[in-house]
Amino acid sequence: MVVEMSAYRALALQLTCHAVNDCPDRAAARARMLDNSARIDRAIGGSKAFLGQDLKLVVLPEYLLTSYPLGEPIDAWRDKAAMEVDGPEYEALGRIAQRHGVFLAVNGYEADRHFPGLYFQASVCLSPSGDVVLRYRRLISMFAPTPHDVWDRYLEIYGLEGVFPVADTAIGRLAAIASEEILYPEVARALALRGAEVFLHSSSEVGSPLFTPKDIAKRARAAENLAYVVSANTAGIAGVDIPFSSADGRSKVVDYLGEVKAEAMNGESANACAEIDLAALRRYRQRPGMGNLLARQRLELFRETYSGSVHPANTMLDAQGAARVPERSHFLSVQKAVIERLTRDGVI
Repeated sequence: MVVEMSAYRALALQLTCHAVNDCPDRAAARARMLDNSARIDRAIGGSKAFLGQDLKLVVLPEYLLTSYPLGEPIDAWRDKAAMEVDGPEYEALGRIAQRHGVFLAVNGYEADRHFPGLYFQASVCLSPSGDVVLRYRRLISMFAPTPHDVWDRYLEIYGLEGVFPVADTAIGRLAAIASEEILYPEVARALALRGAEVFLHSSSEVGSPLFTPKDIAKRARAAENLAYVVSANTAGIAGVDIPFSSADGRSKVVDYLGEVKAEAMNGESANACAEIDLAALRRYRQRPGMGNLLARQRLELFRETYSGSVHPANTMLDAQGAARVPERSHFLSVQKAVIERLTRDGVI
């Protein structure tokens, strides 16, 4: 264990996403991505000056550099918006983390040389040295390729620890949950059972005064796993046809008992900032009693239920085990087939 801090402040930084969808070509898109990085740099600098030098973790919203594809073919979006793991966008973000002395959690689309033509949605955390300490690829997505879609090949290359990574850092054991994956308790539980203490949740979602499913899930995942959730939402998306504030507000920090410690309203904001008390979390995890949910897991009970498959794996591998680039229609056609099978089996 390399933890050096027992407590520090974390910020779910709520910023506007400036989309690249209307950029005419790759060069224009990449220029806008770097402009977006410059905005992030200024916002973190101003936030840290205001909030204090004990701010050590900043989580950014989902796909903040680019927004999401709006019907573009997969290979076209990869060329326009997917970052290379050693590309200039990550270099710029690393310099930001280094300049401000923070762990910086970002989310965006990422290319992988092992899967040409595809991209994955990646949650990446950079340390104050500018180095990548965590790289997680989103596992459950409606309209984007995931490691599960090339499962056999992905495991061959990265192994299961590459699927569910947990980074042991100076600010605790960090893990990432991407966007709507907060709705799937299995993702958070798999990471918690590998030691995760702080979930980095980048999202772009409805900011509503009502309890939305995602908002409820943030509290639930924290309490179920005795872990902090630092959840950053966008402050609107500019440059696309969806109404600007449709994904705006309610970034928050939730503690290991499911209590919201800080929350932002609408618009760009650094108000979702709160203390992460690792010492208190660890004391609670060591305490026998009904509240120690991690220690009370009986996983054998569920082994048979989880041994089957609902959504099939490897739908983007060809007969030779190589990645293939599907049409956009692929995602809905696979889901329709799954629904038909579940209906036949009496599940739904």
